[in-house]
Amino acid sequence: MSKTLRLILGDQLNSKHSWFTKTDSSVTYLMMEVRQETDYVRHHIQKVVAFFLAMRTFADQLKKEGHQVLYFNLNDPENKQDFDKQISLLVEKENYTRFEYQHPDEYRLDQQLKNLGQALSIETQAVDSEHFLTSREFLKDFFKGKKTYLMETFYREMRKKYDILMEGKEPLTGQWNYDHDNRQALKDKKLLKKPLIHPKNVQEIVQMIEKSGVRTMGKLDEVNFPWPVSREESLELLDHFCEKLLPNFGAYQDALTTWDPYLFHSRLSFSMNSKLVSPLEVVKKVEEYWQDHQNQISIAQVEGFIRQIIGWREYMRGIYWAKMPEFAEMNFFDHDRKLPEWFWTGKTKMNCLKESIGQSLDLAYAHHIQRLMVTGNFALLAGIHPDEVDQWYLGIYIDAIEWVEITNTRGMSQFADGGIVGTKPYVSSANYIKKQGNYCDHCAYDSKEKVGEKACPFNSLYWHFYARNREKLEKNPRIGMMYRTWDKMGNKQEILDQAEAYLANIEDL
Repeated sequence: MSKTLRLILGDQLNSKHSWFTKTDSSVTYLMMEVRQETDYVRHHIQKVVAFFLAMRTFADQLKKEGHQVLYFNLNDPENKQDFDKQISLLVEKENYTRFEYQHPDEYRLDQQLKNLGQALSIETQAVDSEHFLTSREFLKDFFKGKKTYLMETFYREMRKKYDILMEGKEPLTGQWNYDHDNRQALKDKKLLKKPLIHPKNVQEIVQMIEKSGVRTMGKLDEVNFPWPVSREESLELLDHFCEKLLPNFGAYQDALTTWDPYLFHSRLSFSMNSKLVSPLEVVKKVEEYWQDHQNQISIAQVEGFIRQIIGWREYMRGIYWAKMPEFAEMNFFDHDRKLPEWFWTGKTKMNCLKESIGQSLDLAYAHHIQRLMVTGNFALLAGIHPDEVDQWYLGIYIDAIEWVEITNTRGMSQFADGGIVGTKPYVSSANYIKKQGNYCDHCAYDSKEKVGEKACPFNSLYWHFYARNREKLEKNPRIGMMYRTWDKMGNKQEILDQAEAYLANIEDL
């Protein structure tokens, strides 16, 4: 008799997958909470809880629908804490004749399951996760023969392919991209909306995690865990985004403010990255809502959101599969400094970093500008080793899975890939941070000063970065102006000395 074991990973909670269209008594679905996954990096406690709770909810749903599910909790005495050991044992013990899994999104798991499939004595098959808009190979093939990849070209192709914000073969309004309209600082508190949360008591899961000895970081409210962990809750969050947040999303998506951690961001990234909802259904819902409310919502708000999902998110996955595993070793600037200890505590005198890191530790969340232009910007200017930066980002954020984290961190944020993801390093002085919001207010440092006791570290570190990397960056056509400005400055040595002093005392900043 044929017996099939199907593995479902923690980020494969796609109830719309073709696997689940019918029940089959010869098929058993395997789900596991394993130390292999909790321990490969130090994760935020909210991230571990969210994945476990979403997995349990998904398993319960499958059982209700009549599917056979074998679920191992983290503290189950039968849990071998490792996919290879558990699956090999089950195959032998239960006489399975076939093993199936969905293609993992992380390279390490892809390699592990490929090797396991070859080692097992039964037939093995890997199938698509049926989540993304493109195949793993699409981006590499799309840019075949080209020296560089360009996100905008890819994004336009996605718009055409899926007929999103299009009029025939042309973009609605004749304009593809509204990025220039989406960089405003928030000045009016009254625009802010109360976030939709789905409070749950997670004390039992937290106790299990702690008792098992899993090392985590960050905080959580054990009786009011706020994140969506089911498809239903995720769809409610999507509705809330359309109705309450979309009208102001684009304009303020880059804003930095102490007033509110979420602003007008959807908070759907965990739901999408765990596959509770699909990117296409999110985008189609947002487009449809905008079409019915054009008198209240401008196209710039909608296009900015859609570009993040079908452009940036999909593009980053394409880069990941085109460039791994070499991508994980890239260190273009040969940076080697350790991450300051205050990245784990938020205890720094720099208010922008204190706010962004503190929020991340409290909520397992920060939006893209906090990640890119505050924490990432500092790490790049300070010469932190990309491995250090990768591990921090991969652990601290609830939505961080390597395929999307490492391309954004090592690529976009740290330019460690030498320009595969971005055409230039994303660095700035304090001026950008000040312009985007109120982080510079009440800071121990002066955003206008380059040198002196109160000078903002971003200012001298910015010029120090360009000066020390001149040989690698000077010929970049997007950077030439910075070196012309630097060459005209009269107090260059003073600025460099200031930066050196800050780097020497990085733990005290």
